[in-house]
Amino acid sequence: MKNSIKYCYTPLFVLTLSVALLMSASLALAKSTDVKPLESPQAESITKQQVVNLNKSTFEQLITLKGVGHTKAQAIIVYRQQVGSFKSIDELMEVNGIGEKIVLQNKARLSI
Repeated sequence: MKNSIKYCYTPLFVLTLSVALLMSASLALAKSTDVKPLESPQAESITKQQVVNLNKSTFEQLITLKGVGHTKAQAIIVYRQQVGSFKSIDELMEVNGIGEKIVLQNKARLSI
């Protein structure tokens, strides 16, 4: 009878040890996983994208703006060379091919 009790303790011990190891591994995994706060997709995309300075940005930086391709980026650079530095973000609408819609779409990313 004593032997039968002895055989019951061994599987019980192994089961208890397995559960303890499984729980500690789960807790370690949960701690190592980064949980980011919920943000709106629009706010996340703005923070990922650089601010574009109209007076100092390169061609490559200008083409990252919404609605600004190669031709409009070149037009911005030519305008800067001919007229001088931008004095306001709204002055961007003076550039050929740039309208109010493009300025409004990019206003959060633009600086002087």
